Amino acid sequence: MTTHSKSPNELTEKEARVELNRLAMIIAHHDALYHQKDAPEISDGEYDALRRRNEEIEGLFPALILANSPSKKVGASVAEGFSKVTHSVPMLSLGNAFSTEDVTEFCARIRRFLGLEADYTLEILAEPKIDGLSASLRYVDGKLVQAATRGDGAVGEDVTRNIMTIADIPKVLKGSGWPNVLEVRGEVYMTRADFMALNDRQTAAGLKTFANPRNAAAGSLRQLDSKITESRPLAFFGYAWGEVSEPLGATMMDARENLANWGFQLNHPEALCNSVDGLIEHYEHVMSVRPDLPFEIDGIVYKVNRLDWQERLGFVSRAPRWAIAHKFPAEQAETILHEITIQVGRTGALTPVANLEPITVGGVVVSRATLHNEDEIIRKDVRPGDHVIVQRAGDVIPQIVRSVVKPGVTRSEPYIFPETCPCPLQKPAIRDEGEAVRRCTGGLECPYQQVQRLRHFISRDAFDIEGLGTRTIEAFWEEGLLKTPADIFTLAVRDQASDTPLAKREGWGATSARNLFQSIEARRTIDLGRFIYALGIRQIGQATAKTLARNYGSVDALLTAMTNAQDETSSDFTDLVNIDGIGTSVADDLISYFNQDQNRADLAALIEQMNEIEAPAATSDDSPVSGKTVVFTGTLVQMTRSEAKARAESLGAKVAGSVSKKTDMVIVGADAGSKAEKAQALGVTILSEEEWLGLINR
Repeated sequence: MTTHSKSPNELTEKEARVELNRLAMIIAHHDALYHQKDAPEISDGEYDALRRRNEEIEGLFPALILANSPSKKVGASVAEGFSKVTHSVPMLSLGNAFSTEDVTEFCARIRRFLGLEADYTLEILAEPKIDGLSASLRYVDGKLVQAATRGDGAVGEDVTRNIMTIADIPKVLKGSGWPNVLEVRGEVYMTRADFMALNDRQTAAGLKTFANPRNAAAGSLRQLDSKITESRPLAFFGYAWGEVSEPLGATMMDARENLANWGFQLNHPEALCNSVDGLIEHYEHVMSVRPDLPFEIDGIVYKVNRLDWQERLGFVSRAPRWAIAHKFPAEQAETILHEITIQVGRTGALTPVANLEPITVGGVVVSRATLHNEDEIIRKDVRPGDHVIVQRAGDVIPQIVRSVVKPGVTRSEPYIFPETCPCPLQKPAIRDEGEAVRRCTGGLECPYQQVQRLRHFISRDAFDIEGLGTRTIEAFWEEGLLKTPADIFTLAVRDQASDTPLAKREGWGATSARNLFQSIEARRTIDLGRFIYALGIRQIGQATAKTLARNYGSVDALLTAMTNAQDETSSDFTDLVNIDGIGTSVADDLISYFNQDQNRADLAALIEQMNEIEAPAATSDDSPVSGKTVVFTGTLVQMTRSEAKARAESLGAKVAGSVSKKTDMVIVGADAGSKAEKAQALGVTILSEEEWLGLINR
């Protein structure tokens, strides 16, 4: 694969335009080979590197995005031949573990959530993580009626005709006792032996060989001509499920046994473990026999065995609490650390970045890696000029593992972390007590923080404004076009009065300018959770922003509460710190943000530009506790406090930590104290644990 002497952020607009055209042609060439001829010339990692480079350049130069850009295509033109399937139950991703400590914490979290004593047996099923293509097969009355790829988790591609050609997938379920509706999920794959035999046939026929089993399996399943798929040696492991009309058993092991009886092949070797030591022992065993397995794997998946516990644990974000993928060690490579530079984030955090001699790690060219903070640099004793070991943590984020001290080589002096912000203001950068991070004290006066906050504001999980990439934000900021978020929404009006409108600028044009303004206009309506997250308040991530939106319901209510909460004796301060997940530290950052004069002015200007900031929808329309404020007190018997709170929030309730006039109901367990007494004095509804469970389960 061609290497690149310049990273995307070093390209000029002219160079970027040339590079995007080159990448579009190269990627289209490889897409055709992969999806239409099943004969890629490059590895999966090399192909991904091309895609990532294209996407990064587009992010920096959104005005240069081509009409035929690879980023506008899914897989290749072949994808247009498949209809879409909306999954009745989303096909979620898994959280990752990379160390014994991560696995230990996974098990500890489960015990804390379920309230299990240390000596209570926690059974975890360990299964090999197959490196293939995820698929979901839907059976109605025992007959296979539809099959779909995972897609984006919510919508996949209809591959029913192609799935029907895979010999070890039952078209009619075997045995008896299966649910009337059964969605079996698993992985389409190709064994190493079949992969090698297929390549031998390709070679004998004078055709291109395949890069690896995963690519061959994925490309074969996505063929428009099902006869091509039928000619390929594909197989399927069915070990999970989506929608089912009745339970598959009491445990994962029960479900696996039933799936096997109904005709599905299972992924082996699996193990039922009851300790972290047992999980790690199995992990190391599988890693040692990995080369001898007939199929490719890239880790082990741990799942709570009891299905009723899985239901209680539920999900967080887009991953289940009851499962995690323990990935095999990341690929590492050695290169040279040329320079350490400082990057300033939106909250003023100074992050050291290692600028490297470009090296391929896991199929991706890496030229920069994080060093986290000054303590990490000291601990690893990393210095400019060192040979260093680089790995991609989770195969995603590049990081420095250690320096490699060469015999006889004189090292540079230890790196001295700056005590001032590298921005032109040179404001002091200090460490708060208990923090490892230095932060610029310049606040919004710091130009680096201004730019980073704007970048955060338009990011995917915030306002998600298409066409405003990193390079555009920086360029507009330098020209004075954008200084605050509100400026984004006045850009079109100001552009009409400008002597140099966007449409006439190099690299833009009428169409790209119009598309940008349309994207901005579409974001004048946004939900409150996204709005709060977009503000870039320190310690306020997506989950906390949603919690605030759920508790306050409107911007006006939030602003009023934050104003009043400056008085720590006020009920608003008490209500804030008692919101589940918000303590005094987070509360301090919130109150500080909303009561800084510049922030209030910027926020008022932004609100003026919005059409509507939508209140969060109720989580459950028919829930008897939707929109209610509940407080738990005393010792619960049938569930832990964490589980009770999670269940209440999933039903649309707001969980508070103290009782007030705003409280709708108090759920009392054993040894309930002052909260129960206060609820009685205020006339708040009091429920026992049994009454609460009866209410929410009816």
